[in-house]
Amino acid sequence: MTQRIVLASNNKGKVREIGQLLAGREIEILPQSEFNIPEVEETGLTFVENAILKARNAAAHSGLPAIADDSGLEVDALRGQPGIYSARFAGPGASDADNNARLLQELANVPDERRTARFQCLMVYMRHEKDPTPIICQGTWEGRILREPQGENGFGYDPLFFVPEKGCSAAELPAEVKNVLSHRGQALRCLVEKLGK
Repeated sequence: MTQRIVLASNNKGKVREIGQLLAGREIEILPQSEFNIPEVEETGLTFVENAILKARNAAAHSGLPAIADDSGLEVDALRGQPGIYSARFAGPGASDADNNARLLQELANVPDERRTARFQCLMVYMRHEKDPTPIICQGTWEGRILREPQGENGFGYDPLFFVPEKGCSAAELPAEVKNVLSHRGQALRCLVEKLGK
């Protein structure tokens, strides 16, 4: 029997990516927009706090188990910024292009060897809104920040995120390769493994 799980996100890129990662399993991922779930304010100070807030909100409004993730980019030269503010680095309602432009501006005088960065993803599964023991998984993807965008795939900071082992940006990787390497792919595989037990 197919398990229905609500995904606490309205980000189409994220919904598509998680759907691809769960293809072939007895799990149907439904975006929270199908339930008219209001976005919860992300008041946490860490990725895991924000992921729990989002999962609890989605489970409460849908009556279904919920998956939420909070992910972002940590740049060493910026002392971990943009971090939990990755989606709104250039301000509220910022586009991916706005955020990428701000990141390049902040790193304008930083030499290549100091442009190390990583994507972090904290993913949470809650059986219901009062779940006292949510499943929490983390994925980390190491790379560095390029000086200009490269590639058309992916979303967010992918065009600026250089993947050393592939010699290209995350936005130049085919989806199936990105899903194996990415922070979200790592966290979701961990989650699927734990859900299977």
